[in-house]
Amino acid sequence: MPSLIITETLTQTQHFNMEQDDRRRNKNLGKNFICRLQCMFSHSTSERLSLEDTQQWSQSLERLLESKYGLATFRIFLKSEFSVENIEFWLTCEEYKKIKSSFRMSSKAKKIYEQFIKTVAPKEINIDYYTREQIKRAVKTPTLQCFDDAQKIVYGLMERDSYPRFLRSDIYRSLLESLAADAVKG
Repeated sequence: MPSLIITETLTQTQHFNMEQDDRRRNKNLGKNFICRLQCMFSHSTSERLSLEDTQQWSQSLERLLESKYGLATFRIFLKSEFSVENIEFWLTCEEYKKIKSSFRMSSKAKKIYEQFIKTVAPKEINIDYYTREQIKRAVKTPTLQCFDDAQKIVYGLMERDSYPRFLRSDIYRSLLESLAADAVKG
């Protein structure tokens, strides 16, 4: 009987220590992550990562992507989930829409098709056959809108799938906790 009590006590103590270690690790993860993000954007000291901005990322995927820190954090999260091609495709499409030269547009459209759209492309995105075929035809005489349908599909996938997981992730939660702790310290 006494050995059973000792075993239970040891198990409870180990569990408590593991929880403390997890909290400490998450706190350090958040601080390390803040440092990494701010170092990435150290050239622009006017805008620092704040708790308020970080909390606003949870309002919508659009709000998250509007923030340079939010975008960088989401990208790192997607890399950890092996689905970074989604945000890369979406961002590439946003850049593509700014092209003015028809020669550059044609060249860039072919690159986007080869990199993201084509079956077994290096960064193939998850779109349906019909959309893939539609883009295949459109790339022959590209317009600024030729990737719009695929971009909407990918945005929808991120919004319904990746974004909610991001909001529940250790990366986001520890970042919030660390910024909240810093805000309390002043």
